[in-house]
Formats: sequence, C-alpha cells, structure tokens
Amino acid sequence: MTPHEATAALIQRLAVVYRTREAIAPGRVLAEDVVADRPSPAANVSAMDGYAVRNAELRDHGKLPVTGDARAGSPPQLLGSASAMRIFTGAVVPTGADTVVMRERIDERDSASMRLLVADDSIKPGEHIRYLGENGSAGDVVISRGTILNAATIAAAANFGVATASLYRRVSVSVIVTGDELLDITSTPEPWQIRDSNGATIRAVCDSRPWLSCLNVVRAQDDPVSLRQTISHAIQTSDAVVITGGVSKGDHDYVPAIIADLGNEIIFHRLPIRPGRPILGAVSPDGKLILGLPGNPVSTLVTMTQFGLPMLGHVSGQTGVPVVPQPVTVVGDIDATLDLHWYRLVRTTGPGQAEIIKTRGSGDLVALAKSTGYVHQPPRQTGPGPWPYVAW
Repeated sequence: MTPHEATAALIQRLAVVYRTREAIAPGRVLAEDVVADRPSPAANVSAMDGYAVRNAELRDHGKLPVTGDARAGSPPQLLGSASAMRIFTGAVVPTGADTVVMRERIDERDSASMRLLVADDSIKPGEHIRYLGENGSAGDVVISRGTILNAATIAAAANFGVATASLYRRVSVSVIVTGDELLDITSTPEPWQIRDSNGATIRAVCDSRPWLSCLNVVRAQDDPVSLRQTISHAIQTSDAVVITGGVSKGDHDYVPAIIADLGNEIIFHRLPIRPGRPILGAVSPDGKLILGLPGNPVSTLVTMTQFGLPMLGHVSGQTGVPVVPQPVTVVGDIDATLDLHWYRLVRTTGPGQAEIIKTRGSGDLVALAKSTGYVHQPPRQTGPGPWPYVAW
C-alpha cells in the first residue's frame, strides 16, 4: 500500500471517542454544531462613529440639527424629521435613518448641528450600516461538528451564547517504548546504552495538542511475556496505543506477533517509505488504534506525524485533517532520489522555501534538532519541487 492507502485503510476501522458536555476550550473537538440563536447582527447597527441621517434630507439641507446620541447597548431611538443623531460604532441605527455619515466628513465645531465637509452626492444611502442578519440568520450553523476550537471559533460561539457544548472526549494515548538498551533521560548511560528520546517525543506530540491526552510512557524490555502483558493492559485502558521499536524483523522484534496473538487485526506492516519502513498499523476488535513505530528517533517522529496524527485525529472526532502539508521549494541535495516515499528533513528559510538538512540516517538526532519539519518526495522523483512540507 502507499502511505495514503495505508492511512485510509486503518482510519475506516477506527472508533471515535464518546462525547461529553463541558466548557468549550481551545484545542478541543466540537461534537455538535453551534447554531445561531439569533440573526447576526441582531439589528441594523452602525459600522462607524458618525451621524445617522435620512439621506434625502442630507441632500436637501446639507446642515442638520443634532437631536441626540445613539449609543451601543441602548434601544433604538426615533429620528425626527430634518435632523441628525450622533451615533457610535455598534449602536442600533435610529428608526427612520438610512445612512451613517462618518464623523471625519462632518464639521463638528458646532455641537448642536452637523454640516458636511464633502459634496452631498458623495454620501450614498445605506453607507456604514451593518444590516440585520447580513452575517447570518437565526438557525444557521456557525461552527460545524468536528471542528477544533480556537480563538476565532470560541469568539463566534460566545457571540451566540455558547459557553458549554458537547465535545469529544480527549483521546487517551498509552505509549510503550521497547528496547533493553533504553534508560531514563536523567541517567548516565554506558556507551552501549541510550537515553530514551522516543518516549519524550511521543509525549511532546500529544501534549502540544489538547485533543490528545498522553496517559503514560512505559519502557518495556525485549521480553515477550512481559511485553505482551504491557501491550494488553495498554489496549484495555486507553483509546490508542503507540509502540516504538520491536516492529522490524529482528530476533527480538516481538511486537507484531504479540499484537496479532492478542486478537487484533494488523492492517499494514512495512510500507514503501523512508524513514520508517517497518511501521505497523493495527486495530483492536472494538476499534482502538494500535500503532507500531520504528525505534530510530527520526523515524519515530516522522511516522508519528505523518501517520499517527491523522489516525488519532479521526479517533478524536475531527472532520478536518490534523496534518495539512504546504508546498515548499527546496535547495540542497535536490538530485537524490529513491524508489520509496522519502520524508526528508528540512529547515524553512523563507515563505515557501526550505533547505534539505544533511543527515546520517534515522538515528541522527542532531540533524533532527536542526530541522523545522520534513518534505515528502515521491518515489523516483528529483528536483526542487515544490514538495509537500509538514512542520513539527
């Protein structure tokens, strides 16, 4: 399967987390439509500070007496004949007025009257009025189910009186890092040992997305009996399980056999990609995601971003795509090519531009730290692109 086909095949078998009613918050996924409880605007309102007038009277007189103020938050007033009313941004337009003249066009030296500083035919009827319902009608869907809430959507929700809503529960993720050689990051390893960067990587990916919840990161030894217990417990107690290492074809790579033996369905194992070729995707009988990522750190982050996030996004109830590539043109080693889908580390250098990071393989954490993301270079293709770019 291609990467896209593999992702789609697994996503269609995954269950979505259940809903819960909570206060809306940034980064959470909406589980119901937000519907306008009234028109927007709810009345004809002024878009400017200025003077509310009848346009025809403005043309007849040029100078009109000012009979009062229309302020935001006050009920509408009645505009008398042959007069003007001072009005402020957001205030309801007085009954009878059909135009707002911005104050910059008015001689305001006499507070009791207003006189145009411009030709009267330059003031068009309806100017600077936001009309009832022009943004939307009562009953319109303002924010769709499956949207990740942000400042913009929360602002709209607040305008229509929505403080709490049905949200999808945060996706609980258990992380299992395999390998006898791995130690805690605070330890002092021997040369043959490695500090565990993969656990920190997956936790960072989860922690930066409020719709995910990393329950725990467990380091597991390359022992089939204890590893089976660890994987089984993780599947039972979380919505998704991410395992790093142990998915290749080595003598101590027990993960694929354990996943299958526990009654889960492996949808794909090994894809035509670099880095991350040994990646494994599986689903439990009740629709939980089980994702086996290669143990090399660059492979772990690339595959978690490229495959894990879209799959977890589906589990979270999102209708959009969590990872949206942007096209960039690259410089550097642009003549290199592979027969695989190649995810190449890059660093952005400007809008729509990036440079390829020289790397010594999928264990090169120094190169990884210099990168801002990766580009997807399709099989047997070369050149500067543009190629799809995904930021970390």
